[in-house]
Amino acid sequence: MTDTTATQSGQKQTHGFQAEVKQLLQLMIHSLYSNKEIFLRELVSNASDAADKLRFLALSDSSLYENDGELRVRISFDEKARTLTISDNGIGMDEAEVISHLGTIAKSGTKEFFSKLSGDQSKDSKLIGQFGVGFYSAFIVADKVTVRTRKAGLAADSAVEWESSGEGDYSLAPIVKNERGTEITLHLREGEDEFLSRWKIESTVTKYSDHISIPVEMWEEGTEAREEDGETIAATPGHWKAVNKATALWTRDKSDISDEEYQEFYKHISHDWSEPLSWSHNKVEGNSNYTSLLYVPKKAPFDMWNREAKHGLKLYVQRVFIMDDAEQFMPSYLRFIKGVLDSSDLPLNVSREILQDNKVSQSLRKGCSSRALKMLEKLAKDPEQYQSFWNEFGQVLKEGPAEDHNNKEQIAALLRFASTQNEGSEQNVALADYVARMKEGQDDIYFLVADSFEAAKHSPHLEVFRKKGIEVLLLSDRIDEWLVQHLPEFDGKKLRSVAKGGLDLSKLDDEETKQAQQKTEEAFATVAERFKAALGDQVKDVKVSHRLTDSPACVVTDEYDMSTQMIKLMESAGQKVPEVKPIFELNPEHQLVKHIAEEQDEQQFKQWAEVLLDQALLAERGSLKNPAGFVTRLNGLLLALAK
Repeated sequence: MTDTTATQSGQKQTHGFQAEVKQLLQLMIHSLYSNKEIFLRELVSNASDAADKLRFLALSDSSLYENDGELRVRISFDEKARTLTISDNGIGMDEAEVISHLGTIAKSGTKEFFSKLSGDQSKDSKLIGQFGVGFYSAFIVADKVTVRTRKAGLAADSAVEWESSGEGDYSLAPIVKNERGTEITLHLREGEDEFLSRWKIESTVTKYSDHISIPVEMWEEGTEAREEDGETIAATPGHWKAVNKATALWTRDKSDISDEEYQEFYKHISHDWSEPLSWSHNKVEGNSNYTSLLYVPKKAPFDMWNREAKHGLKLYVQRVFIMDDAEQFMPSYLRFIKGVLDSSDLPLNVSREILQDNKVSQSLRKGCSSRALKMLEKLAKDPEQYQSFWNEFGQVLKEGPAEDHNNKEQIAALLRFASTQNEGSEQNVALADYVARMKEGQDDIYFLVADSFEAAKHSPHLEVFRKKGIEVLLLSDRIDEWLVQHLPEFDGKKLRSVAKGGLDLSKLDDEETKQAQQKTEEAFATVAERFKAALGDQVKDVKVSHRLTDSPACVVTDEYDMSTQMIKLMESAGQKVPEVKPIFELNPEHQLVKHIAEEQDEQQFKQWAEVLLDQALLAERGSLKNPAGFVTRLNGLLLALAK
């Protein structure tokens, strides 16, 4: 992942950046952000994380504190040298970690991130915030960055100095560093002198990092002894003074926390540069004692669909940081939720393995899931905001009914779908809205699953529903077939596929229509039998269709057979599926069907029957097992007609 171009042990080494880092640095260096001061927030946030990690490791090895248990971040500047330094006494890094963290972008989703870059800097800058690349933001204001770091517990001479001008490579050199932790020095670019001002730095820390749970300190000069009103005022020595509140935000009373503070804390824990869509802060006392602060992001991360990507909450026990990405407290279908969970009931030495089957963690998971769903219910009261959320995270939420049986009805109410009620493909129809619009005599919620919205919208299965004015949900996401398998009903109404056999709309028909349909079936019975004989074992049955008005034929699956979309889903996953023969439905009123029924040549009739079946299969499945055979038969029939 890196290329070493020099060296013997103990000497300075030069390494090439990972290709993606070079591209990212160019975006950073060209000042994509109008709000440049966020680099300080990112570096202070990283320093705070390093302190949290040390505090956790020191639970089992107190020697890591090296007789200095007062964790802190310190910021200083040198006007003459034009440098700004952020240092911490957290966990620090060894050489391998420096290369891993500062020489590569060690995040899944990297390729997808760069594939989305358009070359338009103003647009590309918005993408970076979703990716989470805090350290590299230093190059917004610096033309050189020096990092000096030593990992806690290692000898003073095991420290490393990393340095780069952000132009394609960086150097590594061994140094001696008596204090553990990391010191980052920014050599500021021309024109960035505002960050050599105590007022600017202090106001930026107050604005962005007031919630950091450890002190962020700046040096305050002492005063000389002086006479004042006849009294001698003693001299005061210089000292480091905290410029932030240094209290964990989630432990404070909600009424004392501003929206801006909640938003900045979200950016701190998520490394997302955009504001959250919503949040919920709750303290629970009783059988379980915990505080949760949960956020709904505005944008989906690039690695949301990566199975190996980490997700979950930051776990604290009695305000002591325990672990990042504690997935045990949030089900997978809510993996987009960010936040903090602070428990008083878990032991300080809790591990991921213990959390798996721990009754307390199960109770906390239930509570956090419930809180997250209530937060989404509140968000859903604002259709515009909720649509924004749904466009980003809707497909993830659709995993819920299969994963969380206890909250199935609550999750179902949060789902949104496209439907024949709307012109476009936007998924904005709630099941409750569908039920409210159901026609008199309609007992079921009708849906159609297809490969795409366009395929669903133009499916022949919809013809009779359009004629009768019955709304049908149009499902075209990959997850949708899986969803309807685990959501058989909503509000007492069954969800029924319009592509299944046994569809009965008779309750919506008058007596005259029912009698006419019965006469048609009787009159067409002989033709249906002739089609069935011609097609043989290619079909399960041939029936008269009452669902078609414009198309000559369609295929459906039996009520208890595997659906076409489920077959595709399983095949794409490499699973073998049993052969499912379709039921072939014919529209006896269609001119083409009438023409074929009059064909006296049995061989010619068989060819017409097979072409009609292939057309129906193509419309339903999007492909044929033997497309060449279909083309040959079709060409033969066209040639016969031409003569």
